[in-house]
Amino acid sequence: MGTKNNSNLFFTCSLIEFIGRKRKRNRMEVVDSLGRESIERIYEYADIFHCEPIEKVAAEFTAEYQIKEGIFDNEAACRYRVPDYWTIGEVYERLIEDCFADNEIVEGIWTVYHSWINENISDYNTDFYFQPRDYIAACYKKGMVL
Repeated sequence: MGTKNNSNLFFTCSLIEFIGRKRKRNRMEVVDSLGRESIERIYEYADIFHCEPIEKVAAEFTAEYQIKEGIFDNEAACRYRVPDYWTIGEVYERLIEDCFADNEIVEGIWTVYHSWINENISDYNTDFYFQPRDYIAACYKKGMVL
């Protein structure tokens, strides 16, 4: 469907994951806090943002969009080894690439993070996020874990 290994998308999803962990917010809440325009800007200029440490970029967006501390802590709830934010960013990247055309990527980001699958990917006590990309895409398209 889309270009595979979209590095701008990978960075955007990883940044959303990083901010979510730091601010203890569900990833959909991070997306809502940033808003569509900001997500489009992050996606469009990811190659530039990527030159800075992700901690610095996340801190700037957290301050600019006043992303408040929440109570969603899927890292603390994890009984196993917590996957790093790059790993989870890649899961979202692949899902969005596999389900949306190149010209729909920003809409894809919005749609996926607002869908049922967000909760499944964020549950590190299951192996869902670890499944093959075609399986995750098939689940998303079907609207349920198969």
